[in-house]
Amino acid sequence: MKQEEAPRIFVTYSHDSEEHKDRVREFSTFLRSEVGLDVHLDQWYDAERRDWSAWAVEHLTEADFILVIASPEYKRRADGGAPPDVGRGSQFEAAILRDNLTRNLRRETARILPVVLPGRSVDEIPVFLNAHSTTHFLVDEISHRGVASLLAAISGHGQYPIPPRGEYRISNPRKPKAPVEVRERTELLTSLPWLSRSTDVRPGGARIDGTHHGDSVVLRPSLFSADAKGYVEFDLGKRYRRLTSVVGVLDDASEADQVGYFRVYLDRSPGPEVEATLGKPGSVDVDVSGVLRLRLELYRPDTVASPMMAGSFMAGGRSARLPELAWGNPTLHREL
Repeated sequence: MKQEEAPRIFVTYSHDSEEHKDRVREFSTFLRSEVGLDVHLDQWYDAERRDWSAWAVEHLTEADFILVIASPEYKRRADGGAPPDVGRGSQFEAAILRDNLTRNLRRETARILPVVLPGRSVDEIPVFLNAHSTTHFLVDEISHRGVASLLAAISGHGQYPIPPRGEYRISNPRKPKAPVEVRERTELLTSLPWLSRSTDVRPGGARIDGTHHGDSVVLRPSLFSADAKGYVEFDLGKRYRRLTSVVGVLDDASEADQVGYFRVYLDRSPGPEVEATLGKPGSVDVDVSGVLRLRLELYRPDTVASPMMAGSFMAGGRSARLPELAWGNPTLHREL
């Protein structure tokens, strides 16, 4: 997979019920439409006659990650408890997964991700996936927060990256050890050239929770929001170690009840999403070691998306729910 491409995801599950099928489709649609993953699900491929076994083999072979959706019927079929003529598709796909694990346990353990959707149980994960001794992913709600741990495994950027290790020195235990001074240089991200940005994003000052940030990334459309999500991209050139920033709703926002969402993309891989409201800013501290291209994203999810509809709302005296958000003084750090 090229670094700039979205990971290819295949979803394997069983058709326990129409309700379960609907929930799997809702989850898969969220990952594809809202997160931007290249997700493939059988329900989207029924517009023509096809060889489903060949289709499944292709996706199980080519996918970067395989999401196994836990359910009673998938477990029964995958573990060999169902008759051979019941759920042939899920039995076939599970057999291939078992074979892949046997061939390369380390690689396939990282590639095959057991997912427990809302209303399901860890005990519904097939036995061969070792639900209680390996990582599984509980999605308690279909939202950015609910899939954060799953995205960490897919992107390779954990929610809590391991901190750099300091210098180890053998010293006299009776003598206090002098602190190791880490000298670093900081640089405002906004001082770098802006490679690309959405229409409504601009540099400028921002007041967040009573503090003025003079070199910020600000999203504040005047009439309508031209883009569903604001963004700006920078070339880091693998020169930096950390990115820190305050994120939040502007203190002088005309709509005090709005909620803003902020996310960093490191070479196209998404980091955890941070939520902020008026007077309750968030903070971002991300390891950017080895990163070439950095993308900052910020948006308000309930913004009226259509310019025509936004104009209609304004003409009728209703709010178009425009975002008033900022990354406050995003700062890059590197060691001297």
